[in-house]
Amino acid sequence: MKKVAVVIKDKAQQYEGLRVSLGLLLEETQVQMFVLCHEIADMDEAYRENMEILDEMGGERFSDHQANAEKYGFQYLSLEQITDRLRKADVIIPL
Repeated sequence: MKKVAVVIKDKAQQYEGLRVSLGLLLEETQVQMFVLCHEIADMDEAYRENMEILDEMGGERFSDHQANAEKYGFQYLSLEQITDRLRKADVIIPL
């Protein structure tokens, strides 16, 4: 099974990153979604529901922004820890 990292650094791409992550999970891919350098903007019901689906399907969510961990259930990782995980990914999709 391929390991794919979806890296979301641009706030404007947060929905696209989640959509890509969900689509990859349908292809039986191990997905790790990373939200870097910003707090999730405009957390609405649709985004929250899609994150729950990501969790239910076995996807993982990480962020280097503490507020994402505290408010939205992301696992907090330092940039060093994120770098280590990215090195282990087969494919990295930057957004």
